[in-house]
Amino acid sequence: MTLSEEDYIKAIYHLSKKDDNAISTNAIAEQMETKPSSVTDMIKKLSDKDLVLYKKYKGVYLTESGRLSALSIIRKHRLWEVFLVDKLDFAWDEVHEVAEQLEHIKSEQLIDKLDVYLGHPRVDPHGDPIPSKEGKFKKSVKKLLNELPVGTQGICVGVNDSSAAFLKFLDKNKIALGDTMKITEKEEFDGSLKIEVNSIEMRISSQIAANLYLEITEKV
Repeated sequence: MTLSEEDYIKAIYHLSKKDDNAISTNAIAEQMETKPSSVTDMIKKLSDKDLVLYKKYKGVYLTESGRLSALSIIRKHRLWEVFLVDKLDFAWDEVHEVAEQLEHIKSEQLIDKLDVYLGHPRVDPHGDPIPSKEGKFKKSVKKLLNELPVGTQGICVGVNDSSAAFLKFLDKNKIALGDTMKITEKEEFDGSLKIEVNSIEMRISSQIAANLYLEITEKV
């Protein structure tokens, strides 16, 4: 696959995780920030390689080959993010764009050795699961903070928004993966929450609450 084809396969995979139905060319165009006509051309190329299946008036599905290819790219991306943070001291808000470049490296031997070197990590620095070489990954039970009732307590295990701006906000407010959180109050008017983070009380907006994942340890 070309770099562009790999980017499309990964984008279609992420879109399919949000919607079990076929993915429209318009949705892919929006994700890739391109024209629908360009998407149509690319879908034909991917279809010729048996990576996607296109059904007229319905949309695009990944074939099994396409799904495994996408997971291989995602595995590389997330392993490189771990390497950049753990071994090269990058901040977690700095690694995404660098990993976007490194994920296109073709050598499977290099990626296998990287996985061993890092100790077979299960999640990347943002809490997202890292697929195995076979395309399997551990699924955890997690929910967004804004979906949980007052009294719920758990561990912060991931972010829904991995943009640099959001991650910098979390660093500024000393919120990190692995922190113990408890919801102590919810404002009916705007959905903002009062939470305890490692026993320190703070208030967060509904937007922040919609982007933090909690693995529940206690709930009312």
